[in-house]
Formats: sequence, structure tokens, C-alpha cells
Amino acid sequence: MKRRTFIKKSVQLAAGLSVIPFPYQLLASDTQKHASDLVTLGNTGIKTSRLAMGTGSWGWGGSSFQTRELGIKGLADLLRHAYDTGVIFWDSADQYGSHPHLKEALKYIPREKVVILTKTRATSEAEMKSDLDRFRQELGTDYIDIVLLHKMENPSWDKIKKPAMDVLSRAREDGIVKTHGVSCHTLSALKTAADCDWVQVDLVRFNPTGARMDADPAIVAPVIKKMKKQGKGIIGMKVLGAGRLTDKVDKCLQYQLGHDFIDAFTIGQSNATEFNDLVKRIPDASVRA
Repeated sequence: MKRRTFIKKSVQLAAGLSVIPFPYQLLASDTQKHASDLVTLGNTGIKTSRLAMGTGSWGWGGSSFQTRELGIKGLADLLRHAYDTGVIFWDSADQYGSHPHLKEALKYIPREKVVILTKTRATSEAEMKSDLDRFRQELGTDYIDIVLLHKMENPSWDKIKKPAMDVLSRAREDGIVKTHGVSCHTLSALKTAADCDWVQVDLVRFNPTGARMDADPAIVAPVIKKMKKQGKGIIGMKVLGAGRLTDKVDKCLQYQLGHDFIDAFTIGQSNATEFNDLVKRIPDASVRA
């Protein structure tokens, strides 16, 4: 059976993984994949590591597990450790309060050597302009690689957020932002993103059981595939179901790696030991049959 058929069938099987054996053979790659592999996000031209360092576990209201537990120096050291292994993708957000932590890490790493993603809740033109100025100051950088509208839920978000979207479009033309897009938290918002030409990058919830996802994987996957065909960059999130699937790490990794419509994925780590374990698991997970 050809690989494309394998992938199609794996999506169909996703909803029943709790009652049938995990389809390792359907998701196994012919070659190993690694956390540090350089991938291109859709048609954006942005090249980054396959794995992104998440900084927002249980994050909202200006803090996250990483910012609360590790502090500025601790999280900066973890980002530097990841950089030393080739993981150069940093996933942050205003709502995580992690910008100062990235700024600290950038004291020791050339800015152009890492890809920084952040997220905003701005709606108006004034809010978006203010956020871009503040974010760059907090991050200690003149430009941001990826800016996403954070946690879209309303299916009409593309109309509600139009003023902020226009600001981001101009910022991209001016070189302040390299690319823009959304993170989605409902199926209806995800479908809107798939139909929206403005979206260049989408942060999508994807794992084998549907934990903390917009709908069952079999329903979500075709929407993501549509985005991929349009040239949008696809970044997987909730890979471990926001901590609900930590007993299924290898399965979750293989599920992410086994679908070609996922360019990269983000997972938040707590320390270097946890990061090293994850990096070690990825190559084995990618070829397990």
C-alpha cells in the first residue's frame, strides 16, 4: 500500500484509536525525521526547525508554566540549550508573558539564527500598532518572523479582526513582520482560516485522540489538508493534548510526524532533561512500524 493511502487511512482510524491498536505501520516514514530538521512553512519562505520550543504551557493572562516556574534566566537557558541542538523555533505570546525570556536568550544568540513566533489579541488598528511596537521592545528585536491572531473562535473572526489584519499586512510590507496568520480554537474558525487568503500560517490543534482539539481528527484533517494545498504554513499544537496524553508521547509524536500536511509542531518543555528526551524520541517515532 502506498504512503498516501496509509495517511488517508490513518486519518479515518483516528477517532477509533481508543479501541483499536495504534496504526504505527500506517504512519511510519521511510526515513528518520529529527527535531532539528529544517522545514519550510508553506509558501512563506520561512525555514525553521521541525520542533518549536513552546513557552505557553497552561499559559494565559500574562504568564505560563514556563515563565512562572523557570523565570527569565531559566527559560532563556532552556531556549539556548535547544538552540545548541539545532532547535531554532521559539513559540511565544503576549498572553504567556514570555517575551522578556526570549529577549534574555537573544543576548547570547544572533537574532537572525532563530525564528520567533508570537501572538496578539488585538482587534483594532490602534491595538495592533501598539502591540507591534511593544512586542518588539519586549523581545529586543526590530522584526518578528511570525505574528498570529491568538485563539480565534468566532467563525467571523476575519471580519471582526480586519483592522488588525490590515496593520499586519502593512507591517509585512515594511519588513516589521515576515508573515502573519492565526491560531484557531474552534472548527468553524479553522474553516474560516482555510478560506482566508490573508492567512499565511495557521497554528492548528492536532493529535490522535482529539484531546483539546476543535473536533475529531478525522474531521479536522481535511481542513488542514486544504490549507496545506493552498500554500499556508501549518504548525501543529496540542500535540500531547495539553498534557492529557503524556502517557502516549511516542504515539502522539508519530501521529504528528506521519502527516505530511504538518510542517512543524510546538511542544512546551519544562527542563533540559525533558527536552532531551523528546528530541531523542522523535527519530524513533518517525519510523516505528
